[in-house]
Amino acid sequence: MLNFKRFSQIGFLVAAIFVTGCKDKDVNPTTTETDSSDYQAINSWIYEMMNDAYFWYKSMPAESSLDSELNPNDYFEKLIYQRISTDRFSMVTDDIDQLTNEFNGVSKIFGINYTLSYTDDTNSNIAAFLSYVVKGSPAEAAGLKRGDIIMKVGGTQLTASNYTALFGNSETATFTLGVLNGTTLTADNSKTVTVTKAEISEDPVLFSSVITKSAYGKTIGYLVYTQFVPGTTAEVSKYDNELRQVFATFKSQGVNELVLDLRFNPGGYISSAETLASLIGKNISSSKIFYKEQWNDKYIAYWQSRYGTNALNYNFQDEGNNIGSNLSRVFVLTSNGTASASELVINGLRPYMEVVTIGEHTYGKNLFGSLIGDDENRWKWGMYVMLGQTANVNNESDYGTVDGMAPTYEVEDSVIPYKSFGDENETLLRKALDVMGIPAPTGTRLAATKSVKSFISEPFKDNLIPEKRMIKDTPLTKLLK
Repeated sequence: MLNFKRFSQIGFLVAAIFVTGCKDKDVNPTTTETDSSDYQAINSWIYEMMNDAYFWYKSMPAESSLDSELNPNDYFEKLIYQRISTDRFSMVTDDIDQLTNEFNGVSKIFGINYTLSYTDDTNSNIAAFLSYVVKGSPAEAAGLKRGDIIMKVGGTQLTASNYTALFGNSETATFTLGVLNGTTLTADNSKTVTVTKAEISEDPVLFSSVITKSAYGKTIGYLVYTQFVPGTTAEVSKYDNELRQVFATFKSQGVNELVLDLRFNPGGYISSAETLASLIGKNISSSKIFYKEQWNDKYIAYWQSRYGTNALNYNFQDEGNNIGSNLSRVFVLTSNGTASASELVINGLRPYMEVVTIGEHTYGKNLFGSLIGDDENRWKWGMYVMLGQTANVNNESDYGTVDGMAPTYEVEDSVIPYKSFGDENETLLRKALDVMGIPAPTGTRLAATKSVKSFISEPFKDNLIPEKRMIKDTPLTKLLK
């Protein structure tokens, strides 16, 4: 029997099937004290849910062959299909409430997003290079900004072996900033910033601007978008409406080139991906397909029996501030952390217009899945379960590997300190402008820069969870019909 009702119990506000993922090395489920006598019931529930909806349920071992008294973390791993190469994302958690908040963009953080790179040739000492600071966060209030470099935490130099403990163990931290003299990066002990974590709802519309180059016939819209979240508990469409307002400005100013910066975007709600793609797509409308879904055979049969052969086709929205008629292409800035809903937008737009990607290969997540909790509230254990994969209107979905999507122009974002968003000499934006035929500004005095070697290639938030998520908010009415 299909358990649609059980899927819909997680969070009435979002009434959602949540989709997320973590790399194999990032699957670090939390553990709390659970009496081993409970394990059998929890594991039975895990198997029931997985056998119902898991995309690869036919490849699961027989329940009778498993030890039902295993810790649920270990039991769950027995069910996963090809952990390293295929299902890199499904996982189990013992605190579904906390993770539901995080998927909605609410978490207790300092408010920094950063990359980790080596500071010298020893490949021992590292630094956190701030990619951006969350608006309204404690880090912003303390004066931290994009381009700052954190060398020490609590007076201790960051290294390859201690960064997790230094960033993860404190509610309050004192950061010592670095200074670049020529090509030498050193800690400046006179520059310290003390920050205390707070619960923040992150506004994903981080930065936007219009760059006018009349001599070249170009009016360029630039948007930095950090996660696909439609709004807050109090205002459910707040951030989607903010997106719409950005594109209203782009439209009124005659933008004819668009640079969409998704290098820090790990994914989020598919509904917001639909909104963003519908503001960009050329010659699109609510009658044209944005993406398709493929579930396991039981669910395909169910959806199609209820809603017809096109039940798993999802169309664009009609957006009044769409600027596609004035575009021939869109530039997307990417990194190894560009994932899930971000990749869905890239893949979904490609049949309708040229999509030029600049940066590094994306994460490689074409799967969607569900965050499932116990509808009887017997425990807080829950699961991320991959339910299927997405494809564009042309049935293309060839990026679901560790290699992700290869960039049109490969550019390593390794020159520090990072320049401000919208600066025409910022590494990835500079490449986009070069492709447009717009030369770099002349007569600008450039500060000292240094190219650093990456320690971990993808960007981090200060909670050290490099989440990759694609959250499908399906109305309860559709699930329960």
